[in-house]
Amino acid sequence: MKFDPKTEKNQLWPIVFPPKKLIMDNVMKMITGFFGGLGSVLMAVVPVSILWYVLTGGSVFGMDVVANLSALITSLGEGGFVGLIVLVLLTSFFVKK
Repeated sequence: MKFDPKTEKNQLWPIVFPPKKLIMDNVMKMITGFFGGLGSVLMAVVPVSILWYVLTGGSVFGMDVVANLSALITSLGEGGFVGLIVLVLLTSFFVKK
């Protein structure tokens, strides 16, 4: 049977069985959208937890956010040039282009 785009049966073929590339594109968009949203939520929790620690002096979810950030900054500062490179790489993940 030859492919005839004018027949109704052949016109429904891409609708019933979409190309695999379109399916994988949709899956990848869903996954990146999920992790992007999750990252946005977590990045919004960090300032709130710092404010909570400053106002109450208590930890959030059993973590001392200010001490962890201080330790991270100290370790990057002690790292010298390598710490600077790591800092640049970390900021490149969070800066939207």
